[in-house]
Amino acid sequence: MNVYLIISGVLSAIAAILHLGCIFFGAPWYRFFGAGEEMALMAEQGSNYPTFITLGIFSVLSIWSLYAFSAAGLIRKLPLTRLALIVITSIYLIRGLAGFTLMSMPMGRSPEFWLWSSIICLTFGIFHGVGLKKQWAKF
Repeated sequence: MNVYLIISGVLSAIAAILHLGCIFFGAPWYRFFGAGEEMALMAEQGSNYPTFITLGIFSVLSIWSLYAFSAAGLIRKLPLTRLALIVITSIYLIRGLAGFTLMSMPMGRSPEFWLWSSIICLTFGIFHGVGLKKQWAKF
């Protein structure tokens, strides 16, 4: 059993659930998690835009969680698991690194948002990467 991929799946699932929380609890959650004042205001005004964007992120994170669980052997094997994990790991690592460069030009978000979200994404990417390396020969 690949504990790194299990942890990776759990981390992505938690992130997905937190995104659902933003939909259900609205503007205060969007603000707390750093989605930006514009998203929070749209949520307060009843716009569907924040919901659709957040549901999209929830869906992606949920699928990523399933792929990690699949590679770990917790659920049935999903198609293109190795390729999916390479892509997922790369996205987490690239997003994590890119966020540090955005701290100086936050684009509606605080530098703290970019710092913490980058640390989180790098952590997720590292767990995925270690899990992928340990599982490589078993694909």
